[in-house]
Parts: sequence; structure tokens; C-alpha cells
Amino acid sequence: MKIEREILDKVNPWLESPFDIETQDLVKDLMTSDPSKLEDSFYKNLEFGTGGMRGIMGVGTNRINKYTLGKNTQGLSNYLKKCFSNENIKVAIAYDCRHNSKSLAKIVADVFTANGIEVFLFSDLRPTPELSFAVKHLKCKAGIVLTASHNPPEYNGYKVYWEDGGQLVPPQDGEIIQEIEQLAYTDILFSGNETLLNYIDKEVDQAFIDSCIQNASFNIPQESKDQLKIVFTPLHGTSVTIIPSVLEQAGYKNVSIVSEQKEPNGDFPTVKSPNPEEPEALKLALELAEKTGADIVIGTDPDSDRLGVAVRDSNGTMILLNGNQTMAIMTAFLLEQWKRNKGFKGNEFIGTTIVSTPMMLELASAYGIECKVGLTGFKWIAKMIKDFPEQQFIGGGEESFGYMIGDAVRDKDAVASTLLVCEIAAIAKAAGSSIYQELLNLYLDYGFYKEHLISLTKKGIEGANEIKQMMIDLRENPVSEINGERVIFIEDYQSSEARNLFTEEIEPIEIPKSNVLIYYLEDGSKICARPSGTEPKIKFYFSVNTDLQSLDKIASAEAYLNQKIENIISDMNLN
Repeated sequence: MKIEREILDKVNPWLESPFDIETQDLVKDLMTSDPSKLEDSFYKNLEFGTGGMRGIMGVGTNRINKYTLGKNTQGLSNYLKKCFSNENIKVAIAYDCRHNSKSLAKIVADVFTANGIEVFLFSDLRPTPELSFAVKHLKCKAGIVLTASHNPPEYNGYKVYWEDGGQLVPPQDGEIIQEIEQLAYTDILFSGNETLLNYIDKEVDQAFIDSCIQNASFNIPQESKDQLKIVFTPLHGTSVTIIPSVLEQAGYKNVSIVSEQKEPNGDFPTVKSPNPEEPEALKLALELAEKTGADIVIGTDPDSDRLGVAVRDSNGTMILLNGNQTMAIMTAFLLEQWKRNKGFKGNEFIGTTIVSTPMMLELASAYGIECKVGLTGFKWIAKMIKDFPEQQFIGGGEESFGYMIGDAVRDKDAVASTLLVCEIAAIAKAAGSSIYQELLNLYLDYGFYKEHLISLTKKGIEGANEIKQMMIDLRENPVSEINGERVIFIEDYQSSEARNLFTEEIEPIEIPKSNVLIYYLEDGSKICARPSGTEPKIKFYFSVNTDLQSLDKIASAEAYLNQKIENIISDMNLN
């Protein structure tokens, strides 16, 4: 395979200083042994997506390595010094269980300290939400976590947080990218100043645990907590460092941890994907639940920002809840507790995303508060808190198994959310109910909403081009009817226009631009197309609903909605 000149122009600088000999040798090996892999490693630069920068580890501009991370960190250092020129700049750094995370975190720390920036580096792996907490707790100007969330083992990533504890959002993200793009690799300062490096652990851990308990517990009698049987799995990730302590200190003693998945391991040897969205990932936990007679199963992803939940249905069978269901359950509970304990003052709000269940809007309306809706990614929910300081954030979530309670953490937080869902389960069980029964009650009150997600993986250059063309086709050939139902509304977040197909009226969309299309059908169904910002995938989200008159109709209503989703998928040729 011939290597194109455009690729060689990007490769050649990596064959000499400042790149070390090991890196040069690896590049040379790719040139002779695997030119296609070389092309994929250099054809573009890694970019910030909805969850930061994420990619495969290796040499090249399109890979995670000491030089791409070093360049990003140098650019961020320059930007911080411009923004806070007369202040003592502090940065917090955490990392997860992935291969090379610890060494890469130290490299990032060295670049910061080489630039005169004080660093607080966790001494060992910690959950991402604890990093968000630590940024505010330690009064840092920024934070970094080395993680690739639930991606395959060959991935790693670099998420940047600002002084409010939330991830980067406009305009900071664009301005930092400009700083990075101005740099050459020779500009990176790698020789760290150890006098500016502080290691942190137990003191911050306990402050984070106290915060979780304060925000996610509700004065439940100890007897009720003792009756709840919990199975927990960290899926080889970071949550094992914190969640068992949170549950124990909150009074939950009847917790069984999946032993095969207890130890952090970047190979994730017992699962195909360490993603609690995937049923297979919780297989061992469900088996343990049957052995122990557990009421609830909770699994978290490697950096502990997402959680998957399984509960027993009306027949006592363990079923997996999806992210929309857990979000609705937790939000409804928080709203009811807020109403009983504090009362609404009129300035409260909940948050969600454009691809998540419309039930969040129904819940907000029922309690007379606002539901703010943003783009996919928790940075947008955190931005809501930052942009509206006069309002009180209660909680919010997105369909991809993320939830956030209050504003102590400004990112999705599986740690506090684990405690919250245990509180809901304990209260329900003590009252002779269950989480599943509470979900059915929500369907009776607000309508039976059912969501489904299809992710199409398209890897490499060809895959990226194919995803791009799919979105072009959807825009240039807009669908007017799906499954026999007329499309009444199309929202195009790239053009920032919402078009009513009946009246041809166009309304502006007031949130930032994004490559997303949403179709609204005449029967209330909703279909969204969105390329992933962090993975080589294009995602299609489906939401359908129907009224539920009584609980004895639940099976037939669910069958009806399942069939509707299947028909929509078939009609759109997405099978």
C-alpha cells in the first residue's frame, strides 16, 4: 500500500527530535508493516467531542500518547495563564483503571508544573465525579481526568473541567483548541517541577463521601436499610474505591460485590464491553443476585460516571432498567422529596438532553417547575447551572445511564446516584412496593414512554465518511412520513432551525449548533439521528408513547410500543 504524501508530511516530523527514540521506532515499524494503520494514526488530529478527547492509544496525531496529551496540556497551560494572569493557578488531575492512565496522568502533571501551575494529583485511580468535586473543593481553575469511559481496552482519553467543576463548553473549548493548534511539539515543557506537585487521597475522598451522603440520602430508618439486599459491580473500574464506603457510611450493610469484577483491570477480562448500558456486562451481577436474593443490582462503568440498574418486576424476575427509566424514577423521587421537605419557590429546575425521554418534561410540568433541555453530553447540563445561578438545580440526567443530583458534582455521577437509587429501593420495599412498581405508577400518571437506541459502528476514515454522508442524505432528502405517521416537525441543530412541515413555519433553535436531526411524528413519536462525539458511531434514538389506563394493560401496551419501534426501524431501513 502506497503512503500518500499528505500522510507522510504528518509522519516525518515524528521520525526526529523532539520525539523520543521509542516513538520514532514505532512509527518506522508502522510505515513498513502496516501502512493502513499508519494512515489511520495520522490522517487527523484528535478533537474534543461531547466527552472530551478520546481515542486509541498509540503513536500519531490521531492517537492518545504523551505527545498529543502533552500538546493539549501545554495549550491548556498557556490558556490558563492568560485567563488567570495574576492568580495562583491550581489544577486537579485524576485517572481511571485503563492501561497507561497512571503514567499519562503523571506526564500531564509534569507539563502543568513545568509551566508553573500547581497540581493536585490523586495518588491512585479515582472516579471521574470525584475529580469534578475536587476541582471546586480545592478551588482549582481546571481539572483533568484520564479516562475513556466505557470504550474498549485499547482506548484512553482526556477530559477537561473548568473551575465550576463542569466540562469545557463554549467559548473555552474553542479558545483552548486555538491555543493548542498554534503549538509545535517542540513547545511542550515536559520537565516537571516536583515542588508544585501535591498528591491527594483520603482527605478529599472523605469530603466527597460526605457530600454524596448529604445530597443523596433522606433520613431512612436503619431497619429499612437493613432489609435491602444490594449487589454491586464496578466492572473492573474505579468505583470500587468509593461506592462501598459511601453505602457503608450511609448505613447499607447488606451489599454483595461481584468478586470476579472487583479488582480494577484495564483489560476488562469478564465482559465484552465495560458498559452498564449493555445487558451482558451485568450478567455476573444478575447471577449473584439470584444466589443472594438481592432486591437490586447496580453496575458502574470504568470511570464511575454511568450506572446500570436491575430490579425485580412484579413476578420477582430481575429486569434491567434503561437510562431513561432510571432517570425518570430518580427525578420523580427527588421532586416529591423536594415538595415534601422544602416546598417549591418557583426558581427550581431539572435538566435533560434532546435525545432523552420526553417524560422529563411531563414531570417538570406536573410539579410546576422548569425542565431545561440541552445537547447530548453532561457538560450542557452543568452549563445550565452555571448560566442560571439564580435558579436551583434539583437533578437531571440523560438516556445514556448518567444522572446528577444537585450541584456538588457538575458531571454525571454514578457514586451519589448509586446511593440515591438504593434509598428509593429501601423506601419502596419498606412500604410494600418496589422500584418497578414505582415505575409503573409513573406510567399511569404521565403516560407509558418507551425508548430504544440503535448504534451503527463505522470505523476508520471510510466509516467517518459514511456517517457524514448518512447525515447529508437525511438533510437533503427529508422524510415526510415514517411508519404511516406524518412527520409534523423537524429540528435541525446544525442549521439551528425547527421546521413545521404543515405550516412551513421556521423557528430558531436557541441552543448551540450540533450535528443532530430530530423528527416528531403526528402520533407523538420522536426519532433522533446523531453521530457520536467520542466513538466511531452514528446513533438513532426512538421514543414512542401511549396512555396506560390500568396496570393490567401493561403487557399489551408494551407489546404495542415494541411493535411500533420495530416498524419505525424497518421503515427507515435501519435493521
